[in-house]
Amino acid sequence: MTTTRVLTVNVGRAKKVEYTNAPSGETGIAKVPVEGPVRVADPGPKGVGGGGLAGDTVCDLRHHGGSHQAVYAYAREELDRWERELGRPLPNGSFGENLTTVGLDLDGALLGERWRIGASLVLEVTDARIPCRTFAGWLGERGWIRRFTERGAPGAYLRVVEPGEIRAGDPVEVVHRPDHEVTVALAFRAQTTRRELLPLVLAAGEAAHPELRGQARKYVESQVGVSAS
Repeated sequence: MTTTRVLTVNVGRAKKVEYTNAPSGETGIAKVPVEGPVRVADPGPKGVGGGGLAGDTVCDLRHHGGSHQAVYAYAREELDRWERELGRPLPNGSFGENLTTVGLDLDGALLGERWRIGASLVLEVTDARIPCRTFAGWLGERGWIRRFTERGAPGAYLRVVEPGEIRAGDPVEVVHRPDHEVTVALAFRAQTTRRELLPLVLAAGEAAHPELRGQARKYVESQVGVSAS
């Protein structure tokens, strides 16, 4: 049986590229595994705070980083599937993920689900990753945004509940699963190909990313003409 754990911890440095629309012209999506412990803490509000991992660079604060996107996790199992489909190696960190995991169902995780990693770090699932132009440019695969969206396995964004250190090999324990059915996969579909699912997201309450909640409320109001709670 596979142990549920962090396979690698990955960070990226700012690099000038042609395929991003970030004002700086830089991206930190090219993440690589690092040795030893890495400090993880709440980076602060979106637009001000970057990533939650020490040494990781978030270049476009308009769309990335902040408390509710402090950490991005992606499953090694999904990278393996993409390797077979694309016919190319995809090292850990290839999708810009901070944590490459093994044995964890990221897309089936519930918004508000909490993980204890290592001795002290506690993270909480907040949203799905939505593919962007920078991601497509970095991968260099034709029609990448469409292909990634069709797969529907986006990986999970997390916020920091209790700061701590993390390192490769740390076990991941799910310490809380909320009483609703709003998964990362559902949140992804609601924001991409099936917007009629947006009202369901409201069941996750404050656990959902504030921007996701805002989308859901706006959709409900557009359908029924009243303010959504």
